[in-house]
Amino acid sequence: MLPTGCAGCRRPGSARRRGFCPDCADALQALRPGRVRPTPAPPGLPPCHALGPYAGQLREALLAYKERGRHGLAGPLGALLAEVVAGAVGPPRPVLLVPVPDTAAAARSRYGDHLTRLARHAARRLRGAGWDVRTARPLRALPRPDSVALDSAGRAAAAASAFRARGGGGGRATDGRSVVVLDDILTTGATLAAVARALHGLGITPNAAAVLAATQKRRQW
Repeated sequence: MLPTGCAGCRRPGSARRRGFCPDCADALQALRPGRVRPTPAPPGLPPCHALGPYAGQLREALLAYKERGRHGLAGPLGALLAEVVAGAVGPPRPVLLVPVPDTAAAARSRYGDHLTRLARHAARRLRGAGWDVRTARPLRALPRPDSVALDSAGRAAAAASAFRARGGGGGRATDGRSVVVLDDILTTGATLAAVARALHGLGITPNAAAVLAATQKRRQW
C-alpha cells in the first residue's frame, strides 16, 4: 500500500501525525477559535464561533474528510471542534451537542453522517477534559439542492424547510444544558439559522453554534 498523503498539504507519504504532516499539524493546532458572524446575518442565527477561516490546511482537511473519504480525520478534526465548543461555552458546564444532520443522500455518499462522527469525537475530547457532555440528534434533514451552486438567497430558501423533528425529546431533553449546534463550515448562516428555528419548535434553545471553518467573505477575525 502507498503511504498516506498529508490531509493539509496533500504531500505524498508525509502523514505522520493522525493524517497530517508535522508542519500542517502544527498550523492547525496554532489556530484559535473566535467569534464570527455573516453579514447580513439571517434571523435566528445563534452566536457563532469558528476555529479559523476556510482556507489553507483547514480547508484541505475538510475537503479530504468530506469529499475524499478520509474518515480517519474525524478524530483530529473532532478534537479541534471540541476546542471551538469550549471557546463558545466558556467555563466548563453541562453541554448538549447537536450536529446539523446530513441528508440521507449525503450520508450514503459519505458512508455515514460526517457531522455525527465529528460530534462523537468532540464529545469524547471534552469528556476527557472533565466536561459533562451529551450529544443528541433531534432533527432529520430533508432532501434539498446542493448549496455549493446556490447564492445566499437560494441557500436561505433551501434551508427554510430542510429540517424536521425526529419525534420525542422536547425541551426537557436538554436538562438545563447549554445547547451548541455543530456544523463544519459557516457560509451565509442559513443552515444554522434553520436548525435553530427547528430546535425552537421542539422547545430547545440553542445557546451557540460551533464550526470548524468560516468563509472569509464579509467577515472579520
